[in-house]
Amino acid sequence: TVRYATTKMMDGLESVLPLPAETNGNAPSSEGSNQHHNHDVVELSDNPLIVDISDALSEREKVKFSVHTKTTLAEYNKSEFSVVRQHEEFIWLHDRFEENEDYAGFIIPPPPPRPDFDASREKLQKLGDGEGSLTTEEFKKMKQELEAEYLAIFKKTVAMHEVFLSRLAQHPVFRKDNNLKVFLEYDNDLSVRTKNKKERMEGLLKTFNRSTDELLLSATQKDVDEHFDKEKTFLLEYHTAIKDAAMKADKMAKAHKHVADSCIKVSLCVGALGTIEGPRLERFCIKIADHFEKSRKIEGHLSSDEDLKLTDTLRYYQRDSSAAKDLLYRRLRCLADYEQANKNLDRARAKNKHVHAAELAQQNACEKFEMISDKAKEELVTFRNRRVVHFRKNLVGLAELQLKHAKAQLHLLNSCLQSLTSAEHSN
Repeated sequence: TVRYATTKMMDGLESVLPLPAETNGNAPSSEGSNQHHNHDVVELSDNPLIVDISDALSEREKVKFSVHTKTTLAEYNKSEFSVVRQHEEFIWLHDRFEENEDYAGFIIPPPPPRPDFDASREKLQKLGDGEGSLTTEEFKKMKQELEAEYLAIFKKTVAMHEVFLSRLAQHPVFRKDNNLKVFLEYDNDLSVRTKNKKERMEGLLKTFNRSTDELLLSATQKDVDEHFDKEKTFLLEYHTAIKDAAMKADKMAKAHKHVADSCIKVSLCVGALGTIEGPRLERFCIKIADHFEKSRKIEGHLSSDEDLKLTDTLRYYQRDSSAAKDLLYRRLRCLADYEQANKNLDRARAKNKHVHAAELAQQNACEKFEMISDKAKEELVTFRNRRVVHFRKNLVGLAELQLKHAKAQLHLLNSCLQSLTSAEHSN
């Protein structure tokens, strides 16, 4: 395992929606455990419940998150406290919100992705296995790159779990939920286990049935509200577009990462070539090798910034737009249930049997549908405002970082040219 500490993980928690910001940290050392520390001071002036992940420890099979809470809410026993939670407990909390019918009219914040370090660990393992075929310098540089990649993935994992909790804590309704209180305040293990094979199959069957029902409703159920019909059309197009954009952005970031990795090999090969050529060309080769080494760092930073500022933003709103689609599905299901309750009431009155029960069922269905429709309108407006503000912020930030890296590359090329010219004149 690898141990490290960072001074800051995120640019800060925006009230509209916090998402992972540009990560900058030292590469981990070769011993210990992965660890993250967040020492930011949190203010309670705008939000009575502030949640952040103050510390995280990565072990081989799991990540332990230290969830730190500050609150002025009377429901809590203390004003400041911390608990240790694992990923499965975050999923448990999300499922409690998603299964609660009282929240049917709200967009449930998407759950954080499962920590996945397998690819980075596999690369480190392959590098260790091939150590004998590499020079000491090659092995050192490639090891630093892979450790930095592992660090970036770990920090993003911590950030996405913090985002999930922050969305819940900032929501005026969700922050009063008892399950959230238990998650934040209960100082022991929640005894949440991963789902067994039977439960996973049941979950897949439930998802399949829901997807089938959604397709059937889309084809047969006409929406009585033109506003929601337009919202549905927009979200379907938006979700498809943002999914495609996320895939393309991911390919772009990986391409820049591949360029950075290739720079290491070019640098080492050109350096070796200078040694073979002898003194007359060695100085030129060393300078070119140094240029590619420095260029590698810039390309690596560019790849990380694109991944964090663009790809992760797109991925997050891909999941968030899916949650908004789920809200519209729940509303359409309520509409279908309401219309069915009207038909049942007509039949009961025609037969003069069970009229009171049918009237009560019709009234409940009507109230539920109206409640979901009212809340859904508010939630969709908030969703739109939130994503516009955050996209604007992150795209401006990405453009500024790309300009910064372009200037660094230009400066590097000018320095390399001057160095080569000086070396030529000295000959």
